[in-house]
Amino acid sequence: MTLRASHRLLAILRRCTTSTHLVQRSSHTTSHRSQDNGEDSGRDRQDGEQKDSGQRKFGWRSLVRFFVPFSLGAVASTLVIEREELTPTIAARAMSSRRRDYNFIADVVAGCADSVVYIEIKDTRHFDYFSGQPITASNGSGFIIEQNGLILTNAHVVINKPHTMVQVRLSDGRTFPATIEDVDQTSDLATLRIQVNNLSVMRLGKSSTLRSGEWVVALGSPLALSNTVTAGVISSTQRASQELGLRNRDINYLQTDAAITFGNSGGPLVNLDGEAIGVNSMKVTAGISFAIPIDYVKVFLERAAERRKKGSAYKTGYPVKRYMGITMLTLTPDILFELKSRSQNMPNNLTHGVLVWKVIVGSPAHSGGLQPGDIVTHINKKEIKNSSDVYDALADNSKTLDIVILRGVKQMHVTITPEDP
Repeated sequence: MTLRASHRLLAILRRCTTSTHLVQRSSHTTSHRSQDNGEDSGRDRQDGEQKDSGQRKFGWRSLVRFFVPFSLGAVASTLVIEREELTPTIAARAMSSRRRDYNFIADVVAGCADSVVYIEIKDTRHFDYFSGQPITASNGSGFIIEQNGLILTNAHVVINKPHTMVQVRLSDGRTFPATIEDVDQTSDLATLRIQVNNLSVMRLGKSSTLRSGEWVVALGSPLALSNTVTAGVISSTQRASQELGLRNRDINYLQTDAAITFGNSGGPLVNLDGEAIGVNSMKVTAGISFAIPIDYVKVFLERAAERRKKGSAYKTGYPVKRYMGITMLTLTPDILFELKSRSQNMPNNLTHGVLVWKVIVGSPAHSGGLQPGDIVTHINKKEIKNSSDVYDALADNSKTLDIVILRGVKQMHVTITPEDP
């Protein structure tokens, strides 16, 4: 806009200058003719002066008429350009402020991620061909609750398979062998100990103050990826263990829609204050996951501390059973209703069974063909209605287990040979 106005001004100036020169040339011509023609000299000179004054008057008026709008236009365009240059800077500052003010999940993670650990279960009977190290049979998560190396996790993470060793990797990459201190299979809780001090500790909150709809963050190491974060809300604070088909457990689980995958088991479920309010336990399907409330965990930790004071610490005394290598969940009527409403691959005539949530690589179940998501309905021609029926089948003297499963809407048969303890 400014460049166009400047070109216009130059054209006007040239026009005015040309008009002045033409007037001057006309004046000189008139004077010369007046000398040759004496009788018309006065009249021609008078006409020439009037014409000269008229042309000059027209030139200056044109200059003023075009110069004033040009000046105003130049000032206005300068203000517009300055405003456009400032606009991106103002927007960037506003966005930066919004990131600092509203990324509350990132603030929670920054405050407590250092206390989350990755747990590997190494099979001491099988070794990697290239490295010569024991292969990883399973993995999970945990979090540090004492500076001297005490770690909390799920029991099924650390005692799933015999002939194994536990290894813990911290958030800074350091790796330590771990020993199992306490295990409670009824509540599915366990504590580990590594020989290191001055560790970052996770603060424990109160699950009794939780409300449905409250934001929570699930931390863990799914698929061996350290410090993976998922977020969601609390769907229910009082999901009784009987509703999940878990017998002999007097626990009201926390239900959340935050994604809890295989490796997230044992990791913390954290509120927006950075406090652990639960221990990630299991996932049924997308949007339905469960965690053990931290108030129940505190009771387990108090009992474990009393046992250590009395000198009766844990010494691999959990019941030894035949090993199949799965983590399972009883399909109660409520869970079946949720699954059928969320998935089109659930048969309408399904009324009972056990959902295979996790299959350990290299286990008898993995070798036999079981996959996560399969639903076990019969074992050796006996109906399976809950997880206790599976344990009873393992306690039998049958060498092999003929298992009927549903994979989607397709019924299949698999044969598994459990490992003896």
